Amino acid sequence: MTNLPEHAGTPEMRAGDADRDRVAQVLRDAAGDGRLTLEELDERLDAVYAAKTYADLEPLTRDLPATGTGAAPAPVGGADWRPVDGAPSWSSGIGVMSGFTRSGVWNVPRAFTAFAFWGGGKIDLREARFTGSEVTIRAFALMGGVQIIAPDDVTVHVKGIGVMGGFDHGASAVGVPGSPTVVVKGFAFWGGVDVKRKPRRRRKLRKELKNPDPGA
Repeated sequence: MTNLPEHAGTPEMRAGDADRDRVAQVLRDAAGDGRLTLEELDERLDAVYAAKTYADLEPLTRDLPATGTGAAPAPVGGADWRPVDGAPSWSSGIGVMSGFTRSGVWNVPRAFTAFAFWGGGKIDLREARFTGSEVTIRAFALMGGVQIIAPDDVTVHVKGIGVMGGFDHGASAVGVPGSPTVVVKGFAFWGGVDVKRKPRRRRKLRKELKNPDPGA
């Protein structure tokens, strides 16, 4: 049984972006159901976006329940923001003369606090899942720095202030309909809070595969 559409054609036929996205969604749903571990999900997603033919895609869902014409309907915008069972979750990050990183697949709570003093922190939401429709990140940078990276399809509101420091408001923008909202508040003193919107890692990889660097 397969999770590829019935009209997929011969195994040697070239797969398109829609086919890869469909299989990726099946894998994400399987991880949400506990059928795949986070490590297996990451490995298979790498293989999905490197696949060139239907023959490359078919083995990736061979051991998963068939879903007729593919995955369940994907959330608006093609991204899945639902929490994943077993994924780590943090409500804070502290860097005092040191640093912290929150990245990868993790379940973001409704409130997160970041504090950096003579240190730094990085909060990467590009592969994150959200437990609510809105998350508030309170970032405090005192002679330190906090970097926040949000995917470019979510809504971001930056409301923090900087005194003899910087609090980047340039990332405030509206995401796709139905996307989560990330509200960044806080204070920067002799330090900085840097907020950026970037493409999701998987989508960026897909673009690189379609447009390889000729100098590489």
